[in-house]
Amino acid sequence: MLNEKEKLNEIIQLGYEIAQVQDLDILMEHILSKARKFTGADAGSIYIVEGNRLKFQNNQNDTLRKKLPPGKKLIYSTFTVPVDNKTISGYVANNGETLNIEDVYEIPERAPYSFGVQYDEMSKYRTKSMLTVPLKSNLGNVVGVLQLINAKNEKGEMRPFAREDEPFIMYFANSAAVALERARMTRALLLRMISMAELRDPKETGPHVNRVASYAVEIYEAWARRCGCVDDQVAKNRDILRMAAMLHDVGKVAISDIILKKPARLDEDEYQVMKQHTWLGARLFDEKYSPFDEAAFLVSLNHHERWDGTGYPGHINPATGAVVPGYEGKNGQARGKRGEEIPPFGRVVAVADVYDALASKRAYKDPWSEDQVLETMRSEAGKHFDPEMIDAFFESFDMIKSIAARYPEME
Repeated sequence: MLNEKEKLNEIIQLGYEIAQVQDLDILMEHILSKARKFTGADAGSIYIVEGNRLKFQNNQNDTLRKKLPPGKKLIYSTFTVPVDNKTISGYVANNGETLNIEDVYEIPERAPYSFGVQYDEMSKYRTKSMLTVPLKSNLGNVVGVLQLINAKNEKGEMRPFAREDEPFIMYFANSAAVALERARMTRALLLRMISMAELRDPKETGPHVNRVASYAVEIYEAWARRCGCVDDQVAKNRDILRMAAMLHDVGKVAISDIILKKPARLDEDEYQVMKQHTWLGARLFDEKYSPFDEAAFLVSLNHHERWDGTGYPGHINPATGAVVPGYEGKNGQARGKRGEEIPPFGRVVAVADVYDALASKRAYKDPWSEDQVLETMRSEAGKHFDPEMIDAFFESFDMIKSIAARYPEME
């Protein structure tokens, strides 16, 4: 058992660790997993305040996860609940108070809130103890809710959440809220950049880039696990990849509307101009001040390269668009990168971007059927796509389908 000083040191360290995470989705995973580890919680959820509702954003459950095949993740649906006193999470968000409940099935009738048993009935899981904490900004506003479920002791036996741990987890929650506010600002800035691209190219929507980025993270994680990559490095790469992949087509802001919005097929000259969006986007990140700049550079430049070497822009200098000497191909154009010449971030975003394009409705096409999409993805292994990335894609497909439902296109 840790003493109070050791607990405080651990909480400070956890706060430092989450402060290093930049992407909003990845950050919420970290907040939940770190809080669960500190309190010994078997499960938990995190909610974000959006207007007068709480949006369910992430769910973890060790008991249910252990029933899945190795490497598989829990699939969860995003939903919202009102910020009011009727539910436990709504009450905490509405009043800014922590609730530590020993058994949610024994809540007194006089309490304004109640526990909904539907999830337990559906999943055959028994929720008992629950610690629900508001995530408050520096201004005292509740920006989210952290809900921890079923504390366990060292023997794996159910126990209530320790009352003496409440101040520590509340301290952690304050650090988490500050990190969430920062990550939400970062996400908003990225989406504003994407909105500029959307003004030029209607395909570049917020839901599209969120889907592509989330797909890329899941595929990358499955691929990295197959390759035996170190967990710490995978965690860092997931964070920067999630943000970088959102900006894969940001270079389209430099392409003429005449080409971007042409209602007919592009001619060869127009197509050559369109292909410039790769290195023009990369050029935005040519001065690299952080790992994110490096990742965004690699994604922008390489996501249209093909495993068989027939993609673009190939071996060029992004600063000038000129062919790298010695890599001239047909007609003096740059030879396409092939195989492992293409960085992993470029290879994974290629898979995610093409899948989303095929599976989504566009002004010029209806979505393809799932069978058509999957047949095409499988047939392009070794041609358009890295075969190992395609294996990872199919391994992650259940999660990919759940991500598609989480980020639907706006009507």
